[in-house]
Amino acid sequence: MVIKLTTEAHDRIATAIAAAEARTSGEIFCVLARRVSSYHDVSLAWAAAAALILPLALIPLGFEPAWIPGFADGWEAAHLAARDVSLGQALGAYALVQAVVFLTVYLLTRAPAVTRWVTPRAVRRARVRDAAVQQFLAHGLHVTEARTGVLIFAALGDHQVEVVADKGIHAKVDQSVWGDAAEALSQGLKRDDPADGFEAAVRLCGEVLATHFPPGSDNPNEVVDRLVVI
Repeated sequence: MVIKLTTEAHDRIATAIAAAEARTSGEIFCVLARRVSSYHDVSLAWAAAAALILPLALIPLGFEPAWIPGFADGWEAAHLAARDVSLGQALGAYALVQAVVFLTVYLLTRAPAVTRWVTPRAVRRARVRDAAVQQFLAHGLHVTEARTGVLIFAALGDHQVEVVADKGIHAKVDQSVWGDAAEALSQGLKRDDPADGFEAAVRLCGEVLATHFPPGSDNPNEVVDRLVVI
């Protein structure tokens, strides 16, 4: 998926993060991913299932090798070997049909829109969550002084967003707050305006952090204020 974010959009998000963090000791970081998984395994699973199941529909119809052009010439061997030859041709033709079905379904499910449609939402959500946690750790949000780091993460190709908050926040903050922030980001993405979605999510996270984690006399910026695109 193509991501088009101008320098101005990056600046808007960075400014929103800085403004939110000015009112709290918490740290906010944003990541926008093109896609967190290729989902090749999902396509392979669908292709394998289709290759095993769909050709079975040909059997009640009296499937014969002659149905495949050029596969059988209409002649059979004489005497006792005729049955063996016919069986071998039938098995070969059936295997060919399975191979064609497998390849066709696999290629169809590699189209991004189809891949997303055939991938269970729970699978997409789990992989996006894993990717968000990896980004949370990779950017050091788990080592802030008060353990008050928050990651706002969006995966465009997967149509999923995640908000990951460190353990220092969980005991004090209603978890529905993160759902509201995720929804705000999701709405911005639906409008094809990622910058606006991130700004809204940052504001919501900043408000709750300001309430529970006001800034101290020393309020260092422990994590750079910016959006990372991966």
